[in-house]
Amino acid sequence: MSTFLFDSIIFGPVVSRRLGNSLGINLLPVNKKICNFNCIYCECGLTGNNQTHSKLPGRFEVKEALEKWLQKNQSIRYPVDSITFAGNGEPTLHPEFDRIIDDTVALRNQYYPRIKIAVLSNATTTGQKKIFNALLKTDLNILKLDSGFEETIKAINCPLIKFDLNAIIKSLKAFNGKLIIQTLFFKGKINNKIYDNTTHEEIEQWLDTIDIIKPESIMIYTIARDTPFKGLKKADYRVLKSIAGEAEKRGHKVQISA
Repeated sequence: MSTFLFDSIIFGPVVSRRLGNSLGINLLPVNKKICNFNCIYCECGLTGNNQTHSKLPGRFEVKEALEKWLQKNQSIRYPVDSITFAGNGEPTLHPEFDRIIDDTVALRNQYYPRIKIAVLSNATTTGQKKIFNALLKTDLNILKLDSGFEETIKAINCPLIKFDLNAIIKSLKAFNGKLIIQTLFFKGKINNKIYDNTTHEEIEQWLDTIDIIKPESIMIYTIARDTPFKGLKKADYRVLKSIAGEAEKRGHKVQISA
């Protein structure tokens, strides 16, 4: 199926199911996905084999592009709810991510002080001190957790690095609640292999893991755009509602984006 890449450093604002009018920042190449996951549902397509020697925008290039947009649109009060680091893969892989966050906070405070800074990350780099500290400076530290089972994560997120779920959980817990867990629920079949993170067993394990992490809130959602494989289906809204209800029974705040 058709997927897409963002073709500039600054894109949007786009209407986000979770973040309102979101001004996007892409720290990755405009013609290539760079990620340490290879999620079977990723709207940017599959991750290529060659992840090196790709030109990334520099820190000051990002700062200049963002400031130019903010200067231009501040005077007309263009409606923006968030500045969101997303783009063509995993934003925290950028070697200057922490400094770019500092620049973005300063520019936000100068031009649009009321909007929030968000990061959409797969959480694999949260064990690095500089990434951890940078994420603490954001307003919306949104980190992926698609299952409480390591084998399920390996099946649907397909890590391209050594992956240890227990280590990830430990780093997520270390945020002491200053994070939002995002989980995409779906089911489907690829080459006769069934994928489903909405079963009773999956949900119970996911909830138990959420209880350990204790995030400030949870965002649950499902497939909304084209995916690299046919055969994947979005979770029904009633399923998402049921999952949210179970999480709320345990005292968690939940946002559903169907």
